[in-house]
Order: sequence, then C-alpha cells, then structure tokens
Amino acid sequence: MTATVLTAHALLLDMDGTLVNSDAVVERIWRRWSERHGLDGDEVMKVVHGRQGHASMAVLLPDRPVQQNLADNARMLAEETADMDGVVEVPGAAAFLASLAGLPHALVTSADVALSTARMAAAGLPLPEVRITAESVGASKPDPEGFLKGAAELGVAPADCVVFEDSGAGIAAGRAAGMRVVGVGPRAGVHGPDTVVADLTEVRVEAAADGSLRVRVG
Repeated sequence: MTATVLTAHALLLDMDGTLVNSDAVVERIWRRWSERHGLDGDEVMKVVHGRQGHASMAVLLPDRPVQQNLADNARMLAEETADMDGVVEVPGAAAFLASLAGLPHALVTSADVALSTARMAAAGLPLPEVRITAESVGASKPDPEGFLKGAAELGVAPADCVVFEDSGAGIAAGRAAGMRVVGVGPRAGVHGPDTVVADLTEVRVEAAADGSLRVRVG
C-alpha cells in the first residue's frame, strides 16, 4: 500500500476500536441486552459501535421512551465499567500516543468519564489531556458535536483536524464536522474514510517546523 501523508494542526482520537480493543466486552454486554429484548444479536452489533448506548437503543427500539433508554444506558455503563476482561490496546496505540506527547490532540469518545478512564487504564494507555466524553455533549456520534468541541478546545479549525475512527457513526461524525478521517481496523473501510489502516502500527506523526503535524499512514 502506498503511504498517504496528511497535514494537520490537531488529531482527534476515538477510543473504542481505535485506541482500545474492547470488542469482547461490548459483544458480551450488548448480546445479553439483545436477548433480554428479543432482538437478533448480529443485527444489534451492526448498530452499536461508536454511539452512546441510549442512542443505539433509540435506533433499535424506536418506540421506547427516552427516559427508559437513559436508565438502561446507565445500567449498561456500570456493567461495562466493571468488566475489563479482554480489554487491550489496539496494536501500536501506546507508541502512537507516546509520539503525540506535547502535540495538539484530544480523545473524543462516546464513553463517559468513568468508562473511558477504566478502559484506557486496562489497555495500559495514557489519557490525553483534552478529553471529550459522553458528559461533554448533548448529541451522540454520528452528530459532529464531539469532534467540533474537541477542535474548539484545542483552538484549531475543524478543517485542520484529522480524526481517527473505527465505526460508521464515528466516521460520519468526523465527516459532518468537516474533518479528514483515518479509518482504523476492519470495520472502518466500508464507511468511506479518507484512508484506512489495519491498526496504529501503520501510522507515524511528526511535528513540522511550522508547527503543523505530518501524519503518515500506510
């Protein structure tokens, strides 16, 4: 594969599927939820990646009251935060984050503070200083709010940001924010990111003399 070089002033990083492989626990918890509601687990798994839980529930059970989804979501977040079995870094994530030390970047995740803190720790990864979590936004991905907030917090125009994402909802959110998107992992390619990598071992970031970042992928 030919390497692609993107120039940016900040990087915005999703967590689950991008930095942290939490698929094992996401599968366990959502398949249990599917059974309780008589839904097909395989179909449910196509929807849930990248979104906040209550937003996934709204898609899957459109007639259910919002308050019920929020209550269910709170229970599931507690379950997820207590279950770190099988949570590991996406290959290359630790080195990738180390290379970003002192450079403008932010975590933009649909997880809340407790879950994102626990999962990053379980995967042995440092938390970026700037973090946009479920508590920071009024709308879940695929809404672009989280990425736009991340850019604003870093003082960088959306067009000067590059997003790293694995899910359809996340890639759509990055695109809607007017940002370029690097797709990470097996789920990403079908959702139209600007470029795709198997994992973060295929990414190199260097600071240029003019203060911009050179992101080499592939």
